[in-house]
Amino acid sequence: MEFKKIVSPTLKEIFIEHIQTMILSGEIRVGDPLPPERTISQQMGISRSVVNSGIIELERMGFLEVRPRVGTFVADYRRKGTLETLKAIMRYNRGRLREGEIRSILQVRDSLDRLAISCLIQDNPDYDLSILKEKAEAIGSAPTGSAAALAAFEFQHELAIASGNSLLPLIFRSFYSSILSLWERFCDLHGIQKLYAVSITLYEYIERKDIEGANAWLLLCTQDVIHGSSRIYY
Repeated sequence: MEFKKIVSPTLKEIFIEHIQTMILSGEIRVGDPLPPERTISQQMGISRSVVNSGIIELERMGFLEVRPRVGTFVADYRRKGTLETLKAIMRYNRGRLREGEIRSILQVRDSLDRLAISCLIQDNPDYDLSILKEKAEAIGSAPTGSAAALAAFEFQHELAIASGNSLLPLIFRSFYSSILSLWERFCDLHGIQKLYAVSITLYEYIERKDIEGANAWLLLCTQDVIHGSSRIYY
């Protein structure tokens, strides 16, 4: 048995996570000014260099806007954000997402799956579908909800790879922790076999090269999780 080395977060990482939490929780809002770096440093008991480097990183991620000789302000991360911003949102509250966030993730995931299926069927006919089927079957044979959730993610990630679109797998990977959390909750509430049925049915549409049927199935499943009997909201 091999144990991984435990690495403590740096003060900069702690500072960044603290400011992200204040923004995402609404404690500080878009347009709000941050105190001067000296004040933040004194109040938090950290050096100004940590505060300064953390602010630079938060600006890069789309959470803050630094206006020279004016101050630092909370940015509208929906307009300024990047994939790094998305990853931070996914990590927020340890992946425990609220209703609106879950709905948003499912709607985006549905759109990504639709694109992946269309690209796979129309543009990548040489892809070996047995790989995708194996990923789907792994969901049904998973011994636990956690294992089934991981298998479901691997199935969807493989679908993104199979599309031939080089960006789709990277985008989908950014949802990793939150999608695992959602599918674990789905298994807890509705069972592993229901999650398996969703994926294997989708695979069967793909195998038949039925884009319209696959899209209709995706829409039905997404709506069921958002509004129907398979809700997974906290």
